[in-house]
Amino acid sequence: MTTRSGPIHEVTFFVDADVVDDFDRWLEEHARNSLQITSVSDCRCFPIANDQYGRAGRICQYLLESEQALDEYLENRFDSIASEVTGSFGEKVEVSDRVLREDQLHDSHSEESPDCRNCGTRLLGQYCGNCGQRSRGRLISLWELISDAFGDLFEIDSRLWQTLVQLMLKPGQLTHDYLQGRRARYMPPFRMYLVMSFMFFVIAFFDPREELGIFFEPVAESAAVIEENAENHDFGIIFDDDEDDEDNDDDCDFEPSDVEDLPGLLKRRFTVERLTRVCEAVSADDGQALANKVLDNIPAALIVLLPFIALVLKALYPLSRRYYVEHLLFFVHFHAFFFLMLTLQILFARFAAMLSIPENAIAFTIFATSFYVPFYLFVGMRTVYGQGRLVTSLKFIVLTISYASGFFITMLATLGIAAFAI
Repeated sequence: MTTRSGPIHEVTFFVDADVVDDFDRWLEEHARNSLQITSVSDCRCFPIANDQYGRAGRICQYLLESEQALDEYLENRFDSIASEVTGSFGEKVEVSDRVLREDQLHDSHSEESPDCRNCGTRLLGQYCGNCGQRSRGRLISLWELISDAFGDLFEIDSRLWQTLVQLMLKPGQLTHDYLQGRRARYMPPFRMYLVMSFMFFVIAFFDPREELGIFFEPVAESAAVIEENAENHDFGIIFDDDEDDEDNDDDCDFEPSDVEDLPGLLKRRFTVERLTRVCEAVSADDGQALANKVLDNIPAALIVLLPFIALVLKALYPLSRRYYVEHLLFFVHFHAFFFLMLTLQILFARFAAMLSIPENAIAFTIFATSFYVPFYLFVGMRTVYGQGRLVTSLKFIVLTISYASGFFITMLATLGIAAFAI
């Protein structure tokens, strides 16, 4: 509270757990309204420790200008606060109050800061108006720690779900809202892109039996596999393997003439010795290490592709008066949608297989839903840039060709980088 002298009317609330969020929203609005009262110099609301019954504690302190102002306030205002709380929350909120004067300020809840612990801004509700941090600064239970980490997954109206619904079902609307300044309700674009890409690559390429094999019991080999392994010890098979090794050595036998036509920049890097070493490394494990390296580099490759595609959009809409970063934002959202779509298709295929749904039906469903991707891009372009169907169709064709070309070149570069990294 401010150091200005004057009585303080302190109201304490203990709130049942099932209405805490609703009550906090009410309290935030109540604090703002209280500052409009002439006799109230200041109003601060902040959390305190839960009571013995586990109810969440909240306190509001109202600084009055004088004793006369306090009397008028208590006569008119406090009864209306209690009545409003009772009318909205019934017996789920317990209300008590007391008056603190200058010689009693040491009895106030000084251990609970009425200022934001992150930036020091005065708090008028459960969130800081400057940096957005929640006023509660202390995690007092394991459940609160878990809720803080995964709360957005279970709150229907959280930013996560609002973002995913807009991203999946309303092409271009997320970009349009962001450019119009409606941003607080959604996840930041690049954070969402990273979350969607990470989720896709984990679901698509993480094999728990391979990565966490120690937690799974070994699967017994079938009789046919055991017999085949036994036959591999036959001298004839060993002899054939030796011949295969000799063939592989011949395949990796490069000559200086193989690289002499390359441009100077590539010629200095693609030396005969280097090509031979890469070829032998790929042949040694049938390209498994190369494939893994390519998969590891794909997320970075797609990030590199984004600025190029944004540049194409900039060229396609020269009169839109949009900054380059706004075109980049459009494709950040589109890529996030693309990752989300692929993730849903993979999850569908896996669960459908578990339910013994015919493979043809699974393949047809995935094939049919794949048409939503180009449709989404087309509608998104119309939503964000506002042009007609014919003009958008022509630009859509150019953009698609540019994207396919950029993707092909990026993947070739990724393959080359991966090859020389193994």
